[in-house]
Amino acid sequence: MAAIANASSAASARLAVDAIRTLQAHGHLAYLVGGCVRDQLLGRTPDDFDIATSAHPPHIQALFPDAHPVGASFGVMLLRRHDAEVQMATFRSEGAYQDGRHPTRLEFVHHPSLDALRRDFTINALFQDPISGELLDFHGGRQDLQDGLLRAVGQPARRFAEDHLRMLRAVRFAARLGFAIHAETANAIRAQAASIQHISQERIRDELVRILTEGHPRRGFELLDELSLLAQILPEAKAMQGVQQPPEFHPEGDVWTHTMLMLDALQQPSLTVALGVLFHDIGKPETQTITDRIRFHGHVEAGERIAHAVMARLRFSQDQIEQVVALVANHMKFMHLREMRQSTRKRFLRLPAFEEHMELHRVDCLSSHRKLGNYQYARELLETLSTQELRPQPLLNGGDLIALGYQPGPRFGEILHAMEDQQLEGRLLTREDALTWLRETYPVQA
Repeated sequence: MAAIANASSAASARLAVDAIRTLQAHGHLAYLVGGCVRDQLLGRTPDDFDIATSAHPPHIQALFPDAHPVGASFGVMLLRRHDAEVQMATFRSEGAYQDGRHPTRLEFVHHPSLDALRRDFTINALFQDPISGELLDFHGGRQDLQDGLLRAVGQPARRFAEDHLRMLRAVRFAARLGFAIHAETANAIRAQAASIQHISQERIRDELVRILTEGHPRRGFELLDELSLLAQILPEAKAMQGVQQPPEFHPEGDVWTHTMLMLDALQQPSLTVALGVLFHDIGKPETQTITDRIRFHGHVEAGERIAHAVMARLRFSQDQIEQVVALVANHMKFMHLREMRQSTRKRFLRLPAFEEHMELHRVDCLSSHRKLGNYQYARELLETLSTQELRPQPLLNGGDLIALGYQPGPRFGEILHAMEDQQLEGRLLTREDALTWLRETYPVQA
């Protein structure tokens, strides 16, 4: 996957340089801008390449007939060729924002210095000519890169009032890059944190996804908390703070600390694993009781309900919700793995995307008692059990039951499930075995 991404990035880089060369040859200013400049200066491979230019959309269209508008009102054109693509945007300035997202006025401008004024952070306001190597830095972004500092362009309060989502973007960039957030920028976020409520759930979701999967999710969530954003967008996660756990099982501390350690232990996780980690103990705050010791009766069921509600609120897909809820529902079952009946254990091991259950359990153990015995046992079972042992072919089916005189209905499901239990236990090996068992256990009803 990394090789494919690098190849695509290299192709996009070549396309961007060719496009800039063409624009410049026809008298237009044109530069790489934003994240691709930032990432290259940091020695990282850019995910995408954006061009800022003095050329207006009709000029871009005339030079690149295969380009098409993706943000016509913003002067943004997309050029895609084979496995490469670049976006080309006309230099612009923006008027006041009314809704925390959209400017009331947009004006094309002639120089990158004016375009830089509208950008979010200094490290994203860098322009570079890839042909001459010239770097345009109007707000000290290069020094901030060297200092590991995330700082808003101009007045931070104004930047975040323009687009409230920039507060979450600040967290994402700081976490992913390992940067500190400039004090004035951080204070502006805290002051406006409640305004994140005006942003659509889908946009909040997309930033949370990036925080969870682009690197250093623990730092991301700690920043969300430090900047007063966590309580606004995920009060259910905020509630985990201060919820103490039995020290014999969780010497690391409260539920929040445990969850942060788990996020820190993840290595390039899938989104559903990262969300499973975030939500696996989300039911503990409302189920904690303290008698002879700290207990959390029903926290799994509460966690399933809360995870489903939060993900539905954030407009995740049904498939994503179902997998994360399954991760929450099953995460405590590993402790009973050795005592399970064979049929129960095999059904557990064949859960969809079981590797995700394994990863959640692994980081759960490493972030608490550090005992990986059940993880290793599950790994050994998966390596030794054949597909036929885990998913045996049915010895009889519904058609067979009808032919034998059984009336279709809910009892069919009960019979076939019980028959598979016997197969998984190794008690039924042939069709004849199944027929004998069926007549003895579920005789045809008159």
